Amino acid sequence: MARDQGYFADEGLDIEFVQRGSGDHRSPGINLIDDHRLMSSFGGSSLFEQGESTLYRACEWGQVRRTYDSSRGGLVAKRAAIASQAIIVRPDSPYNIPQDLANVPVGVNFDHGSHYIAIQTLEGFLRKEEIKVVHIEAGGDRKRFNRFVALRDGLVDAVAVMEPWITVAEKLGYKIIAEAHYVELEIGSPELDKETFEAINKAIRRAVKDLQADPIRYVKYLIDDVSEDIVRLEPSDFRRNRLRYADPAPYPEADFRRTYDWIVKWGLIEPDATFQQIVDNRVATLK
Repeated sequence: MARDQGYFADEGLDIEFVQRGSGDHRSPGINLIDDHRLMSSFGGSSLFEQGESTLYRACEWGQVRRTYDSSRGGLVAKRAAIASQAIIVRPDSPYNIPQDLANVPVGVNFDHGSHYIAIQTLEGFLRKEEIKVVHIEAGGDRKRFNRFVALRDGLVDAVAVMEPWITVAEKLGYKIIAEAHYVELEIGSPELDKETFEAINKAIRRAVKDLQADPIRYVKYLIDDVSEDIVRLEPSDFRRNRLRYADPAPYPEADFRRTYDWIVKWGLIEPDATFQQIVDNRVATLK
C-alpha cells in the first residue's frame, strides 16, 4: 500500500517486493514433513541469504532464529507489523476446543509464525508431549496449494493460518479453535545504511496512519492472495478488529529474552546467543 500510494517514491526510494518462494518451480501439490530439522529456518532457498534482498519480514520468533542461522550476517532491525494466526478445523470436525487437539497433528509452516504460535497457544491447554505439528510444504500456485487446502482436502485435521485465510475459513463455516496476535520483525542486511532505513520507515509510518484509519479500504491486497476457485472474498468479509497496525519501534531486550528463552525451551535454537548478537535497534532514532 505504501508503494502504491507513492510514499516510498516521496522518500526517493525505489522499492521492489519479492515474495518468498519466487522462482519456485516445484510440482503443484502438498507434502507433509514432521521433523523441523529437515527444513531450513529460511524455508528453503532464501533470496535474503543469496544477497538478492535487503529486508526480510516475518514473525518475531522466526526472525530471531533466522538471524542466528544467517551466514550473511543480517540483524533483527525493528518491530514491524502485527499479525494473527488461528488454528482452524473443518466445519464437520469433532474438535471444538484446544484440548481436543491432544496428539492431533496441526499443519504449520516450520520456523514461521504458524509453527511457533500453534505451539505457544496449545501449550496453555496441553502437555508438551501432546502437542503435534507437521510442516505443510506447498508447491506450485500458493493460492491453490496451501495449508487451508490441505485441511479442506483432508490431508490434516487442523491447521494454523493467517489472514486472508482466517477470513476464508470463517466465510466457509470452518471452526476457529484458538487465535492469537503477535508482532513481526525485519532482518536488515549489513549493507542497509541508517539513512535508507529511516526513509523506509518514514514511508511505512504514513501507511500505518492510513491503515489505522480504515484498514478495510486496503484488504484488496489480501483478497488477491486467494484464488476464486476456493472462495470469492469481499471487503465486507473481513473483521476490522483483526487488522492491526503499529508504527515501527525498537525491539526491547526484555521481549527478545522472553522469546529467545521460549525457543530454547522447545529445542528450536541453541542457547548461546545474546541480544547484542541478534538485534540492531537502528529504528530507535526515528520520531
